[in-house]
Amino acid sequence: MLNRLLYTCAASALALGVASPALAQTALAATPAPTASSEDSNDDIVVTAQGRSQLLANVPLAVSAVTAQSLSLSGANDIRQLSQLAPSLLVSSTGNEANGSPRIRGIGTVGDNPGLESSVAVFIDGVYRSRAGIGLNELGEIDRVEVLRGPQGTLGGRNASAGVINIFSKKPSFTFGGNAEATYGNYDFYRLAGAINVPLTETIAARVDAVYVNRKGFYNDTTNNTDVNDRNRYFVRGQILYQPSADFSFRLIGDYTHRKEKCCAATYVGSTVNPYIGNLNTPATPLTSGLPNGNNIINVLTGLGQPLASFNQGYSRNITVTPGRSFGGTTTDGGISGEVNWSLGGGINLTSITAYRDYKNDQGSDTDYSAVDILYRAADGGSSRQFKTFTQELRLNGEAFDGKLDWLVGGFFANEDLTVHDNLKFGNQYGRFATCRIISGGGLAGFYSPTSPGCFAPSGAATIGGASGLSGPDVLAGFTLLDSLNNLGSTDDVYRQNSVNFAAFTHNIIHITDTLNVTLGGRYTHERKKFDATFGNNNNVCTQLQARLTDDITNPLTTATGRALAGSLVGLGCQGNSTAELNGVSINSQRSESRFSGTAIVSWKPIDHLLLYASYARGYKAGGFNLDRSALKAPITATGTTTFAAAGGAQSLVGNLQFAPETVNAYELGAKYSTGPFSLSLAAFRQQFSNFQLNTFNGTVFLVQSINGCSSSLAGGDRDLSAATGVCPAGDVGYGVLSQGVEAEASLVPIRNVRVNLGFTYQSSKYRNDLVGSSSGAALDPALRKLPGDNLSNAPEIVVTSSFAWTPRIGNGGLSGLFYIDSRLSGDYNTGSDLFPQKEQDGFALFNARVGLRGKDEQWAIEFWGQNIFNQDYAQVAFNSPFQAGAGSAPFTDPQYPGGRQIFSQFLAEPRTYGVTLRGKF
Repeated sequence: MLNRLLYTCAASALALGVASPALAQTALAATPAPTASSEDSNDDIVVTAQGRSQLLANVPLAVSAVTAQSLSLSGANDIRQLSQLAPSLLVSSTGNEANGSPRIRGIGTVGDNPGLESSVAVFIDGVYRSRAGIGLNELGEIDRVEVLRGPQGTLGGRNASAGVINIFSKKPSFTFGGNAEATYGNYDFYRLAGAINVPLTETIAARVDAVYVNRKGFYNDTTNNTDVNDRNRYFVRGQILYQPSADFSFRLIGDYTHRKEKCCAATYVGSTVNPYIGNLNTPATPLTSGLPNGNNIINVLTGLGQPLASFNQGYSRNITVTPGRSFGGTTTDGGISGEVNWSLGGGINLTSITAYRDYKNDQGSDTDYSAVDILYRAADGGSSRQFKTFTQELRLNGEAFDGKLDWLVGGFFANEDLTVHDNLKFGNQYGRFATCRIISGGGLAGFYSPTSPGCFAPSGAATIGGASGLSGPDVLAGFTLLDSLNNLGSTDDVYRQNSVNFAAFTHNIIHITDTLNVTLGGRYTHERKKFDATFGNNNNVCTQLQARLTDDITNPLTTATGRALAGSLVGLGCQGNSTAELNGVSINSQRSESRFSGTAIVSWKPIDHLLLYASYARGYKAGGFNLDRSALKAPITATGTTTFAAAGGAQSLVGNLQFAPETVNAYELGAKYSTGPFSLSLAAFRQQFSNFQLNTFNGTVFLVQSINGCSSSLAGGDRDLSAATGVCPAGDVGYGVLSQGVEAEASLVPIRNVRVNLGFTYQSSKYRNDLVGSSSGAALDPALRKLPGDNLSNAPEIVVTSSFAWTPRIGNGGLSGLFYIDSRLSGDYNTGSDLFPQKEQDGFALFNARVGLRGKDEQWAIEFWGQNIFNQDYAQVAFNSPFQAGAGSAPFTDPQYPGGRQIFSQFLAEPRTYGVTLRGKF
């Protein structure tokens, strides 16, 4: 596959002329009109990656600078679409767009838990966004995007252990003007955008940007006669710039976003999509045969109403949804910020950025992604997350010792309140689904009857009772109870977290000679998090099952069948710690941590146009709390207890929700060459991550573990089914993830009006061979047994991005044409954080294109565009279908089926879209 990909990359490069507008250089713009320098030179790109305005070619960091022109040509409107432009960046979203997860150099955070912060920090106009998914929104007109690769702990702060995405919007100016655009495309896509800039006085200017988007969904829900994954959103941003002199400016920004959309649907992964599915999606026939030729969970699902064809429908976007269930949700995001830039004299400059933001997302879901009503979150506002965040940053920078020292010092403060509401309930068919799972998966399969109470034929009662020995009456009563577990669960679980952190930092460039610089930076961060939760739950079936069956689970006087059935009944009835025992119960905890991060860089310019550098950086990502009650304990503990009371109470278990801070040590060698129409940047990197925060859905609950390596051999203890084997001596625990590779970015303007670019990334982002699940050396969870020695999820080894832009002059009247195409070629990778082979994604290529005609000075333009023009099908993320695992005599032992008889679902990427855009400006 690798050779084929490299061959394809080479062919693509020849065909396109090499390019990627995401390379640190820009592609030729659609708007505004290009100047001669922007057409024919790569020397004019200015970035602020080091807290100062510097030419990109002089910055000893791996930075991809994407201009507004490049984004416009590619059609990118949010950070997810930046993946098409930056080879080392990948952005995906899963069950909720608020969970968007960017990865840089293969490193990122799975975004399904708001308690985990991103490894890639997102800043918009200098303001930190609490979670990266908040950036999955319209951005209005922007000036540029800077993608900083590798840990940026000195200036980016905590939660920048993999990198930073800096987004800069277009500032007000003292020239009256405006622009507008209208777009129409397939899926009934409308996008209206515009901006107006007004100088109010000689010292005050104002600007307003607005965007409205509406589009039908990519998924078709025939049951409820609706579409899912639609767009219905608007964005408005107002700015005022006060600039009384060249020495002082104050910029006030206020913005608001509203989205009312249905997201995010999924389909089953079938054998035509992934051959490792094998017979997982095939009914077991006959059901009593020991399941060698099929999967009993398919029998259960189809018996309760799921169409058999839906398990092998390829990339069809027809979805199966329970009648009345909805993916509808509402998102609001608003805030205000003020930025002061003040030259105090003596070469000293002050920058202050003060901001307050309020983000809220609520989203319903048919959480099992099937027609069978197993799990759901009602779309009534009861499933939400809200961040209220105040931040303040101060920076002072200047020069000393006759310009030999370029110094910067600063401080940062943040206070964030996070509130999460959850209303996850078992569906109206859960009871029958659960009893059918038990009956169909073992020696009782001969009595399987999905239309009968308890899912067994009346003639089976005597056999079940007899086989259960002394536990027979309790087991039969348990089947009746579990069968009645419908529409119960969380009424309102409320999680609250307050985070206060402050930091002091310095970043200094020492000019040893005219050509040799040493950069030294450091940051001290202290963070304190307070957590509390109050649970609301009406699942009294769980408490009744516990009261009836707990003693049977470990009773040596009953039969093995009786003990097994008692355990299954309690386990399925109290899944995820959904129990009325927690109703009204509150828990609380707090944690604090202090960490140093920093950087050291040596850079040298042997000739005017060449920069060489070597760097070390230490990054840090905050620890926190897993905001999921299922992590408190297992429904049945190792000692056979089932209730929270028997385990000492929920408060005594709150420590199980904590996870440790993530740290990284990174090393990089780089070179940048830039002269006239040609530029090239190269980087080689090695990054070692300790306490790598991994969030994994195992089909039942979310697991959060801090992944580390062990320098002594675990003898395969981290790859077996035991949660006890694979313990590492604390003194032997070290980093658990290694990301290393090389990157290349190039840009060429061979003739006037033509620009070609190329980006290439080879990354090997792997887990170490011997893994543990904590810094103390605790054993890795068996669900993660595929991780040791393998690549991280969503981390293709090879990515190539390319683009070609040609804007020929037409006649002598000022008209010009536009011909543009870009591509992203990606190698194979696994989309699931547990790395099961059923979640593998083959390599693929995506192409975007745009052609147009533009008037004099680009006062108007008409453009025809296409995204994913060859309609490439692929999955963003594949995952274990919730609760939908069949039985097997030896689960997890077959290399093809490490998940046993678990079946899988997938969030599909966007299909081909196309349309026309009209632009105008004045």
